[in-house]
Amino acid sequence: MKCAVRYYTKTGNTKKLAEAVAGAVGAEALPISVPVDEPVDILFLGNSYYAFSIDPEVREFVASLDKNKVGKIINFGSAALLNSTYKKVKAEADKAGIPMDEREFHCKGEFKGIHKGKPDENDMKAAAEFARGIIR
Repeated sequence: MKCAVRYYTKTGNTKKLAEAVAGAVGAEALPISVPVDEPVDILFLGNSYYAFSIDPEVREFVASLDKNKVGKIINFGSAALLNSTYKKVKAEADKAGIPMDEREFHCKGEFKGIHKGKPDENDMKAAAEFARGIIR
């Protein structure tokens, strides 16, 4: 099973998770500025809430995906206040014609002193285990 990992982060929290996910699935964690050029069965997509929505760059990235190159998207991320970005990302994936798996990983992320130290080592291990469970 071929996997790719892309992420968008402003604080570095989601990058940490992306690196844990990538290590677990044998891929490289790359920012969404790097296109998915080769066909993949699974695209692990890391993102978070910014101003109560996903960042416009995440929307543009998902819209740019070739539905013939991405089998499905698995959502993951962190946030200080809100939880899952699943519905927002799925809305964009639906427009692009790319299936989105119902499973996702989410944890708290540090922001302006809230949830200090998050995501932590336990969160990274949980993200890696989640990703391994997807590809089994």
